[in-house]
Amino acid sequence: MSKYLYYPGCSMENSAIAYDISLIRVAQILGIELDEIEDWNCCGATEYLGISLTPAYALISRNLALAAKQANGTKTVVAPCSACYLNLAKADYYMQEQPKLGMMVNEALKAGDLSYKPGTLSIRHLLDVMVYDIGLDTIKSKVVRPLIGMRVAPYLGCMVPRPDYEHRWSDHEHPVELDLLLQALGVEVIDFPLKTHCCGGHMPHIGPDTAFELIRRLISSAATYEADIMATLCPMCQLNLDAYQGETNQHFGTNYHMPVVFFTQLMGLAFGLEPKELGFGTELVSARKALSKIGLEAPELVEVAPARPRKAEGLPMPKPLPTRGPKRAKKDEVAK
Repeated sequence: MSKYLYYPGCSMENSAIAYDISLIRVAQILGIELDEIEDWNCCGATEYLGISLTPAYALISRNLALAAKQANGTKTVVAPCSACYLNLAKADYYMQEQPKLGMMVNEALKAGDLSYKPGTLSIRHLLDVMVYDIGLDTIKSKVVRPLIGMRVAPYLGCMVPRPDYEHRWSDHEHPVELDLLLQALGVEVIDFPLKTHCCGGHMPHIGPDTAFELIRRLISSAATYEADIMATLCPMCQLNLDAYQGETNQHFGTNYHMPVVFFTQLMGLAFGLEPKELGFGTELVSARKALSKIGLEAPELVEVAPARPRKAEGLPMPKPLPTRGPKRAKKDEVAK
């Protein structure tokens, strides 16, 4: 049994529920014990670091401090979400690189009776652990239903292989880890040159035209190389390519129907699990046609598991600032 501290991140309970479901099932088969960090909080995604560094790094590092306290024989934190992985690794790295920042972060953590010594933990992405800890041979040994006949585009997104703080990835532009894992499942991995290109992140809400172009390039490339399906390891990437594919088609007058699923879902299929057990059916662009190529039928609807229960006390919520009477009154007068 391989044991790891586990930071799921917010997406795993909502938009990436298929990732959560399939990971739990695959981990059981591979003998991976994921010890979820108790009372973890959001990593802040990408925006908070652009607003205020110390509060942002304190928010991230609170998770590291909790993980360090909870560590029992393991010092490796596994994150399946690319943004979460990057933020946790970044906080650990910069607290070491910039002692003043580390001091300010720990001063903030002190309010919650916490502290974190940078370098205490190793921050790893789930794919890294699958390939280099569990190993391709072990993964192959669990395959009972090779996914022969399915053409897959491996899509990592831009956040996983760079920056590579622990020097773990084979290459920063064209890493092979996802390709090798998928090949171990029996699929035909296409040569996908855009595997580390950006999906647009939160641009659909900020600059839709830019976002749709980034999405179109990725989907178009996968379709040009005749992929049946795209496999990713990032909740944001999956959400953008799946949820905004219809709007992208409308924007450009195209008609792409490229299913985008998580690599753990394909692992589960190869391990003999049924599509319904792995969250298939929750994607918006149906994977039905891709699954039919390997003799499987996609479910019409998957009942997703409820979100994990939260502790009653949870985290303190910010309180609204009191209204300033004179200013408010003046504003109301102008409105009249």
